[in-house]
Amino acid sequence: MMEDIIAELPDLLPAIWLTIKLTVIASVIGLLFAIPLSIFSLSKNKMIRLPIEAFSYFFRGTPLLVQIYLIYFGLGQFEAVRNSGWLWDNILTDAYKCALIAFTLNTCAYTIEIFKGALKHTPKGEIEAGIAFGMNKFTLFRRIIFPSGFRRALPAYSNEVIFMLHGTAQASVLTLVDILGWARKVYSITYSPFIPFLIAAIVYLILTFALVAIFRYCERRWLSYLKPTF
Repeated sequence: MMEDIIAELPDLLPAIWLTIKLTVIASVIGLLFAIPLSIFSLSKNKMIRLPIEAFSYFFRGTPLLVQIYLIYFGLGQFEAVRNSGWLWDNILTDAYKCALIAFTLNTCAYTIEIFKGALKHTPKGEIEAGIAFGMNKFTLFRRIIFPSGFRRALPAYSNEVIFMLHGTAQASVLTLVDILGWARKVYSITYSPFIPFLIAAIVYLILTFALVAIFRYCERRWLSYLKPTF
C-alpha cells in the first residue's frame, strides 16, 4: 500500500499547482470585478443597485458545488448555448474553465459584500477632514474613502481567499486532479482512505498557513496606524 502511495507522490505537485492556480486566478479576477461592483452597489439608483444585489444574493445563497454543476452540466441543456459556437466549444466544455468561472463568480459575490460594508462604514471624521481640505466627491473617494475601506476590508478579505482555497476542492467533481482529486485517485488505487486524505489535509494546512502569513504581512504594513499607541 505504501509503495503505491509513494509511487503517486510525483503527481501531487501538479495537483498542488492546479489548486494554487485556481485560487489565485479566481481571487484576483473576482477582486477586480468586485471592487467596482461594490461601489455601484452603494448607488441610490435601484436600476444599478438591484442587479448587483441579486447577483450577490444568488452566489452567496447557493452552494458552490451547485454553481459548478449549473455551469458545467446545466448550461449544456439549452440549445442556444450548444449552438453558441466559440463559447460552447472553448469554454463551457472545458472542465478547468468552467470551474474557474464558478470560483470567480462565487468569490466575487462575497468580496462585493466585504468591500461594500467597508466602504459604507467609513468614519465620518475622515470624510469631514477631506471636505475641510476642499476635496470634491471624486477626490474624496479616491484619496480617503476607498483607501480607508480597502484597509479595513483586508482582514475579512483574507478569510475569503482562504475559503476560496478550500472551495477549490470542489474542482475534483469535474475530474480535475487538484489536491483532493489526487487523494481520491490514490484512494481508488490503494483502497486506503486515511493516508492520502491526511496528506491532502496537510498540504491544505501548509497553503493556508502561507496565505495567512502573506495577509498578516499586508495587515502589518497597511494597518499599522490602527494599532494602539499605549
